[in-house]
Amino acid sequence: MAIFNKTRKAAISPAPTVAAAVAGGYMPNQSGVNMIGQYYTYQEGEARNKAISVPTINRARDLMASVIGCMPLKMYNEMWNGDEMEKMPIAPRSWLRRPDPSVPFQFIMSWTLDDLMMFGRAFWYITSRTADGYPASFTRLPAGSITTQDMAGPVWFAPSKEVYFQGGMLDPVNLVQFLSPAQGMIYSAPGAIETALKLEGARNRNASSSIPAGVLKQTGGEPLSAQELADLASAFNAARSTNQTAALNEYLTYTETNSTPDKMLLIEASQYQALEMSRLANVPPYLVGVATGAYSYQSSQQARADLYLFGVKLYADAIAGALSMDNVLPRGTYVEFDSKEYLEENYAADMMDDETIVRENTQEELAR
Repeated sequence: MAIFNKTRKAAISPAPTVAAAVAGGYMPNQSGVNMIGQYYTYQEGEARNKAISVPTINRARDLMASVIGCMPLKMYNEMWNGDEMEKMPIAPRSWLRRPDPSVPFQFIMSWTLDDLMMFGRAFWYITSRTADGYPASFTRLPAGSITTQDMAGPVWFAPSKEVYFQGGMLDPVNLVQFLSPAQGMIYSAPGAIETALKLEGARNRNASSSIPAGVLKQTGGEPLSAQELADLASAFNAARSTNQTAALNEYLTYTETNSTPDKMLLIEASQYQALEMSRLANVPPYLVGVATGAYSYQSSQQARADLYLFGVKLYADAIAGALSMDNVLPRGTYVEFDSKEYLEENYAADMMDDETIVRENTQEELAR
């Protein structure tokens, strides 16, 4: 049993002072800082926009965003209780519930996950600090508008020290840089994304083209003109549409085509490509509507757990890890997402199972 069983109290962060992050004196010019908040200049990037236009990627991204947006952050210290390190909850800093005062928690977290998923990194700019020098508020800078001179990618080795936003250099001291353990999607499989887009383009073209039911072919006799062939085809179609008898002579044959809507819309190819995209997005195929035949029936609790474990946890840990660094919180203070909030149905089911086992064991003991 843990010997530290009381929740420690910690002072809530001091009132923020607008000791704006621009006071670092690092930048050779202020153009980058001055563009922060000028939303008309923000862009997510063409490669990202192309990737998100693939339905499977879009679905995977939205599913994971819905999860990370509903899990609140909590703060804790770690203490040795004689057997192991024990997490001791502490009072949260003021920004924990709303890092950016201008947008909801769900919004900034969902788009931070989007940047990590697509680019492999994300950026928050510190807009104010508390009296103790630690951040009090942030704003997200889209990764598609960021360039780094000391790292070209697509693999990011550490936080950059030469970050440019809209052509202006930013002081890295005033940035929180989130690094994903997985390579950004737009870099890891551009060929697969391009294939999916070309396949969707082919499906779109085929959907707007008419499928002929059959072909009339002249096999002998005096060649018919184009107009005569067109008139013959029209008369043949009119007879068939009214269930009348259509007549052909010995010089004409009618052959039905084997084109069907499923072949024209490339259903099988699109299913395989959707499976490829689910692999790329790191989510189980059944969660994005791809049938593989390898999965048995999944309960809603199992589906929620799979989405968190295989998809969201990777990015949630990256975000929590960056927000636990010494440039954001005092050393020894950490934050993490409260996954129990999302997996409460699973916890409730597990508790019911435990109660059932205890009850059955008790009944067996009494029966003896």
